[in-house]
Amino acid sequence: MMQAQKFYFPKTAVTDSVVLEKQMPLLASKLLKQTPLLKLKKTSKMAYLDQLFRLQLVAKDYKKSNTSLADYRKEFADHDMAGNKFIIYEFYSLAKIAEAKEKIPFPGALQKAFNAKYESLPDKLITKISIAVDGDVGAARKALKETLNKQKDKDSIDYGSALALCRSYLNYKTFSVTKPQITQLVISKDNEKFITETKDIKTKSGNTLTIIIVRKKTNTSPLPVILTNNIYAGPIDAYFGKRAAVYNYVGAVVNTRGKRNSNDENNPFEHESQDIYEVIDWVSKQPWCDGKVGMIGGSYLGFSQWAAVKKLHPALKTIVPQVAVGIGIDYPAQNNIFMSYMLRWVQYVTNNKLTDEADFANAKKWDSINTAWYKSGRSFRSLDMISGKPSKIFQRWLDHPGYDQYWQKMVPYKEDFANINIPILTTTGYYDDDQIGAMYYFKQHHQYNKNPNHYLVIGPYDHGGAQSFGFTYANGNPIDPVARISIDDLAFSWFDYILKNGKKPALLQDRINFQVMNTNTWKHAPSLEKMHTSTVKFYLQDRKNSSSVFNQPAQKDFVKQTVDFKNRDEKETYHPVSKIDNIKTTNSVYFESEVLDKDLIISGNLAGYFNVSINKKDFDTDTYLYQIQPDGKSFLLSTHIVRASYAKNNAVRQLLQPGKTEQIPITNSMFISKKIEKGSKLVLLVGVNKNSSWQINYGTGKDVSDETIKDAGEPLEIKWYNDSYVEIPIYQE
Repeated sequence: MMQAQKFYFPKTAVTDSVVLEKQMPLLASKLLKQTPLLKLKKTSKMAYLDQLFRLQLVAKDYKKSNTSLADYRKEFADHDMAGNKFIIYEFYSLAKIAEAKEKIPFPGALQKAFNAKYESLPDKLITKISIAVDGDVGAARKALKETLNKQKDKDSIDYGSALALCRSYLNYKTFSVTKPQITQLVISKDNEKFITETKDIKTKSGNTLTIIIVRKKTNTSPLPVILTNNIYAGPIDAYFGKRAAVYNYVGAVVNTRGKRNSNDENNPFEHESQDIYEVIDWVSKQPWCDGKVGMIGGSYLGFSQWAAVKKLHPALKTIVPQVAVGIGIDYPAQNNIFMSYMLRWVQYVTNNKLTDEADFANAKKWDSINTAWYKSGRSFRSLDMISGKPSKIFQRWLDHPGYDQYWQKMVPYKEDFANINIPILTTTGYYDDDQIGAMYYFKQHHQYNKNPNHYLVIGPYDHGGAQSFGFTYANGNPIDPVARISIDDLAFSWFDYILKNGKKPALLQDRINFQVMNTNTWKHAPSLEKMHTSTVKFYLQDRKNSSSVFNQPAQKDFVKQTVDFKNRDEKETYHPVSKIDNIKTTNSVYFESEVLDKDLIISGNLAGYFNVSINKKDFDTDTYLYQIQPDGKSFLLSTHIVRASYAKNNAVRQLLQPGKTEQIPITNSMFISKKIEKGSKLVLLVGVNKNSSWQINYGTGKDVSDETIKDAGEPLEIKWYNDSYVEIPIYQE
């Protein structure tokens, strides 16, 4: 009903910029008084403050917008580690206040506002300004035009459209009038504080790599170098360099082949091990380096560090891999199931010499491509053709569905880990998209090395948080205050400890350091196995036939599930878990525990076995473990997917025999540590992976990338036997 409410907005505002400038403050002022905004304050304070400060800015209430923005920053991260994510809006509003108060032209007011704000920030935060102000003005202009075009020939606008218009108008207005000047002001300030050099390194194989070196002008003696290997060439390079410099190191950021000044072919992941060795060799011999090199970075940059230690250079003294991509393990396939996202990412890093931010951010475009593929029933291998841009890299990756030598040669493999004897600090999070990759390296290092000097920090962080700082919220839920740490501070205190003989970071009380959600405490253990003290088995059985899902079934039975791969228009199904929440159960079977009569702490990752029989040769499992809290809200604890034919050996495919009972081990699930309150229930969903985000396994036994809907045949029939169980790790004091 609220969305249907209309506000006056003349059609001439679409084409006449003078009219638009006059109408936008009036429109924003009306929206500030509307009930939906006030209701939002009760349901989501962050979303409320995000809308509020933007509407106040458009309404030209600059003082109030600054107050709301400060409140939003506190809600976003209740410490200064969030830095200046929204500082561009603050620069704009402060400049508008100065322009009106002191009667000076806007450029002069902006310079004054910038200087005052800059001087108030600690060094660790000024490094982030260049990223915060790097909005795409062209994309903002396009977005505003598209939003305005929806108002053609209309003299009114509904609430939702008005909000969208205010947002796109503010983004374009802010970035277009501030970015050019602030960019130059940042460069000027950086030149006062740092020495920045850009060089091209020629490798022995004849390739070119661009490297950026950043040093503090006050640091005149040789220092250890903190190196980052970055495929995401752009303003982030300078930030990584300056970040190391303000912690009193030399920052060096090298771009991968084909990026920035390199005209070489860009083949992500394939040459890092070889190239980084030569980069470290070059860096270690420079006059500003004291001969010691450390590495840091997250995601691809985390993978790069594992590539670097496949052949360890003597000057490389430590690595800090954060949320590291497990190449071939969790990306571009997770447990041997390729993901649609891989094509979007390939184009993001290969479309030009930097990164194609506009294309990557176009979620609507990529959702439509993935949906078109899913609806068409064409092979997964055709996804790049459907996108309109064929990709050799995409196709090459699909040619390696098992963890074969193609993937193995990029990072340490098996016995290679035995030779890695430098200190390592790994960080990841319970909500990290690359947690499985980060944990893979950690587990392999401990499996093949008798006494690795390798520490792990894991907490309630997502992919971004585990390589920057603990946000106030993760996955939509507030995190404990004790978890809201600066990952940057942790990493550089580690570098101080290893490279400058400093103190070991206080958090690292044992090799495994994990935050137990809902307890506001960190725990410490010597090994992953010691994260828990016991386990309980959750059996796939209906409680109508048993007193508890945690008791072994008295008689063998099964639940039968049918999945029709030909059906691409199925309606989503949901199971109500309370009066206020429900859980999506499409292509899943639902099992629910009794109400827990005491608190328990789940700490670790799910294990166990599925005993199944199917009428095909293969399928992809999909598992979710939820907590249903005493208040009736659901909380996702852990997930697991795997291609059944690779579950026992991710390098060798072992097809299932139709009609025969087969055992599928549960490994590489997501880690979690959380207190589950008395009065909660646990819910387990098991089923089949079938959606537009992943390959579809039709079960013929052919290469899944080549299967089409014509291979669907009869619906998949699965018998989930009740002696199957998911083993849940439990921690007790």
